[in-house]
Amino acid sequence: MTLSSLTNRLSRVRAASKAFIPRCRFQFHGLSQGAKAIQKQESWFVKVVCTLFVYSQPLDDSSLGYLIKNLTPSTEFEVVKWLNNPAYGLKFFELSRENLDITHSFWTYNLLIRSFCHVGLHGSAKLVFDYMKIDGHLPDSTLLGFMISAFGRAGEFDLARKLLAEVRSDGVMVTVFALNNLLNMMVKQNKLEEAVRLYKENIESNFNPDTWTFNILIQGLCRVGKVNQAFEFFNDMRSFGCFPDIVSYNTIINGLCKCNEVDRGHSLLNEIRLSDDCLPNVVTYTSVISGYCKLGKMKEASALFSEMINSGNVPSVVTFNVLIDGFGKAGDMLSAKSLYEKMDSFGCSADVVTFTSLINGYCRIRDVNQSLQFLSAMKVRNICPNVYTFAITINALCKENRIHEAHELLRELQCRNIVPKPFIFNPVIDGFCKAGNLHEANRIVAEMEKKCEPDKDA
Repeated sequence: MTLSSLTNRLSRVRAASKAFIPRCRFQFHGLSQGAKAIQKQESWFVKVVCTLFVYSQPLDDSSLGYLIKNLTPSTEFEVVKWLNNPAYGLKFFELSRENLDITHSFWTYNLLIRSFCHVGLHGSAKLVFDYMKIDGHLPDSTLLGFMISAFGRAGEFDLARKLLAEVRSDGVMVTVFALNNLLNMMVKQNKLEEAVRLYKENIESNFNPDTWTFNILIQGLCRVGKVNQAFEFFNDMRSFGCFPDIVSYNTIINGLCKCNEVDRGHSLLNEIRLSDDCLPNVVTYTSVISGYCKLGKMKEASALFSEMINSGNVPSVVTFNVLIDGFGKAGDMLSAKSLYEKMDSFGCSADVVTFTSLINGYCRIRDVNQSLQFLSAMKVRNICPNVYTFAITINALCKENRIHEAHELLRELQCRNIVPKPFIFNPVIDGFCKAGNLHEANRIVAEMEKKCEPDKDA
């Protein structure tokens, strides 16, 4: 069979001309006229093979014989590319692999794997990868990194782990960027144990970690309260030539403070201050200050706040908020208000958290009128109260038997784009019941049932 006879056969294929394979643009820069003619002839051959394959299945022996004689790894790659469909591409790939005795080029495997990953068929991508290994090809670090990232984005972590295990003995190194991406995706998907296991399985054999590798695992472990295990990674960094950066320190310190090991976190902060590697920043100080505030140790928190300012670190809104909240819960509203008044001088604008903390603090010392003044100040600044701002104020008003004012706030809440909670309605319902106004109490219960499910206290 000749190219001419194959071309003639196309005229017998059903209406193939209008449903032809999508065209690709071939560019031949810097080639002679003879080379251009050869390339054009090959381009036409590729079109013929594509159309024959799509519209004339199964191929007869004469067609197969012609393809065996004329198809090369490079033209086979062009056919797969012209088919522009990973399912067709794989089918032709398998046909040429099994029946045409073609030794496929690396680029054919690369094209098919990437195509299947782009359309979300990761199992098929892994099948092509298996063919690739069987046929004696190894992926390069770029293709391997692409596959690992694609599997990770799709949540196919078992597939990614299996892939890494298969290349472990082949000497193909994974880029640290690709593996870090995978570990980061696993941690974000709450696959922390699997991420730690993957790291241990591939350390040094498949990749060399960097500081960010350790930071990813440390952050994941601290987030779930496994600070001691995070410390193991923290202490192990230097043995791999990596050094903790400020992210490493901040993560560990924040994890310690959340576990109420604030003194230990403070010691680590002092260690950074004395080192030459990095300096503590506002996040470092705020983590320890927040830890002391949660424990009610406002003297220590205030001293650290002063130290932070003296060291040249400018406090953030978060720094002020944790201190104001801490002083409010301690009943020291003089200090809380003083900090609030200092915010502007440090370039910080009070937000809903600031005002809610102040309102809560004044409600705790039963100064509801001052709380209402701060609620009015929020409206002047166009800061919308949140569900907790309303809940705190309504509850405080009810404790002072100011039920009608609490009811007005409840109506205001219902007019806002805020999803109410049963615990906001309960004090008002209870207040009207105690006042003997069961009709109003029942009406509020009916409103609550429309907005949210009543809880057991309602």
